[in-house]
Amino acid sequence: MRAVLLTGFGGPEKLAYREDVPEPQAGPGEVRIRVAATAINNTDIWTREGAYGSPDDPGASAGWRREPLEFPRIQGADVVGRIDQTGAGVPGSRLGERVIVDPMLYTGGERELVDTAYLGSERDGGFAEFTTVPAQNAHRIDSDLGDAELATFPTAYATAMRMLNRAAVGAGETVVVTGASGGVGSALIQLATLRGARVVAITSDSKRERALRLGAQATVDRRAADLDAAVRAAAGPADVVADVVAGPSFPALLRMLGPLGRYVVAGGIAGPLVETDLRTVYLRQLQLIGSSFGTHDDFAQLLQHIARGELTPLLAGTYPLHELPEAQKAFAAKDFFGKLVITLDGAA
Repeated sequence: MRAVLLTGFGGPEKLAYREDVPEPQAGPGEVRIRVAATAINNTDIWTREGAYGSPDDPGASAGWRREPLEFPRIQGADVVGRIDQTGAGVPGSRLGERVIVDPMLYTGGERELVDTAYLGSERDGGFAEFTTVPAQNAHRIDSDLGDAELATFPTAYATAMRMLNRAAVGAGETVVVTGASGGVGSALIQLATLRGARVVAITSDSKRERALRLGAQATVDRRAADLDAAVRAAAGPADVVADVVAGPSFPALLRMLGPLGRYVVAGGIAGPLVETDLRTVYLRQLQLIGSSFGTHDDFAQLLQHIARGELTPLLAGTYPLHELPEAQKAFAAKDFFGKLVITLDGAA
């Protein structure tokens, strides 16, 4: 089959397009999916770069579990396609189902999420013609949306759902969203708005109109000289900051919270090593909340929103499979709003 193999930690040159990769076979309790579309996530870039560090060495090369990764690996978590093979114990009636995949591969309770396998990281994923997953992770989807549009949802929107659930965001609260033009950020805008929250989106001035159309009540330019003051001028003190950026802005993000505010973080694209004045945390009794991928329950909530047509898929562009290195370069440049997706149509 055609696939792109990640051959080691490094740059896009570590991605090798091949046409002779053995097709995976569905094992017991599994299904095989003929892939139609798979979205790119920041996790793909950080995994390729080995950018997660280890608990005792922030500069170490490791996957998202902060452990060594096995190579070669087929990346790609956000899979949409059709079941074309069922393993033992899976009804043959599922053959031909159009499915969207929950990429978190755990079977126990929520606590297992922290150390679970992730499709395209600990197990081969969707940057290939075929991939296999546990049958319960492949959800039948009946939607008028195209395959590439549906592929924009799984990781980014489940991650955003997890952040909002972890921070217990409710109606009437003010939520500041960083990285608002990215996959998780744009998902946060929509999902928080659906809860009745007031969203302030931090983004570039050129992308502010898109953020407003998604439901943000105000935007703040991410290059503002005084980010804290700009947010407070737009919406007053925040109840929640939902952050995927971190970096030098971290102290300002804490300062913009009101008393008893909650800071929830699921990424650090501007830099994961930060400093702050802890007096801001304890004197204002702030909560610092870590979050990462969504649970199966978060994914089920997401599917309900999709089924009701409440979410706008933000498909910024598509690339054929053999252009995955170029697509990852474009993703890293961040010159788009939403998600980039790899499709199998037209692959060389």
